[in-house]
Amino acid sequence: MTTDARTHSWRRQVRRLGGRWIQRLGLLPAGVPDARGDDAALVAAGPMTEQVIVYFGSTQESVYQLEQWLPTLEQLDATHPVLVVTADSRAARRLREVTRLRVVTVSRYATFDDMLAGSDARLALYVNHHVQNFSLMRFASLTHVSLLHGDSDKVVSVSNQAKAYDFTFVAGRAAVDRLDAHLQHFDAADRCVIVGRPQAAPAPRPRHDGDPITVLYAPTWEGAQTSAAYGSLPTHGLALVRAVATDPGLRLVYRPHPLTGVRSSDYGDADAAVRSEVTETGGRISTGGPLGEDFAAADVLVCDVSAVAVDWLATDRPLVLTQPGDADTAAMRSALAQAVTRLPTAGAPEAAALLRREVELDERAAARREVAEYYLGDIEPGSAARRFLEACESILAGAEPLTVAAAARDVDSSRA
Repeated sequence: MTTDARTHSWRRQVRRLGGRWIQRLGLLPAGVPDARGDDAALVAAGPMTEQVIVYFGSTQESVYQLEQWLPTLEQLDATHPVLVVTADSRAARRLREVTRLRVVTVSRYATFDDMLAGSDARLALYVNHHVQNFSLMRFASLTHVSLLHGDSDKVVSVSNQAKAYDFTFVAGRAAVDRLDAHLQHFDAADRCVIVGRPQAAPAPRPRHDGDPITVLYAPTWEGAQTSAAYGSLPTHGLALVRAVATDPGLRLVYRPHPLTGVRSSDYGDADAAVRSEVTETGGRISTGGPLGEDFAAADVLVCDVSAVAVDWLATDRPLVLTQPGDADTAAMRSALAQAVTRLPTAGAPEAAALLRREVELDERAAARREVAEYYLGDIEPGSAARRFLEACESILAGAEPLTVAAAARDVDSSRA
């Protein structure tokens, strides 16, 4: 062996050993899978026995994206066994704490060959557009379906990556129109199946005289890139909390996004300042619990352009949407933004009076209900879960799910 070859081999061994220690000590950068998989055991076990794979390529910071789907996936598992596959053992550990579904970690690309060869798996579901998805999407024996983790007017909702999937399950007509308007060479009607949002459901909240008005402030994070930055924490957060605190008839609940501050120190600093102010003024900070519980306890929501805003529409209660500095963004021209009250940065210090008026008068109720149907369709409890299960059942039976185009053809046929 030459001196150069020996040097190269030595460096390779050092990198390998260094990588192992970085994994063991948990020193990996945020968002990087730890590659500590169950591969050997999975290969030894032979073909998987489940019919459905839910693939999650992100790390534990983003587990919330999959958690919201777990109750519905557990319903699917009752008739068609579901396997959750992660790329990160820490994410898998978290998921095992909150679901009865089998959860494994695959760190080697080739492991899927052993798992799928000779198996009955026919359907793969994805809750984000992580680049790791392609490690499974190469298999033509599976029907690949994008679920995403919510519907919103964010630019990421119309990613060109939607073309990679066989079908996209969407919440309502708004998502179909959005994809049609923004994606080139993509027929949304042929690729989209409207299933609703199983996570979004009516949440009656009777109020009694003398009860404080509960304001839920649930801003989004800073986004992975500048074009997807919709968060209001640095511009609205502190002023909004202080404004609510000036009115003894208002009570604030602050629910930060799980990814707040992972990319931007400005958002991290703003989050810390808001948390401190909420604590000092007697409000409540909500982290970790189900979003539905905060929805059920709130009278009005203040949030940014996000899936939280769309899910809230099912509650039939007032919504105030924060307005970025540039009011003429595509998101601010959306049907939702036009139907609800908006809060510019300059209005945050005086938000108490606006929020009280929203709850007491609810002048935009009719417009909000109309837009709720456009974004979510039928919100009767159980309706969305049923449509989701029916769509999965069709695929597993070897048929096509009821796409928007197929549904339109059925309507035309019934009228003929």
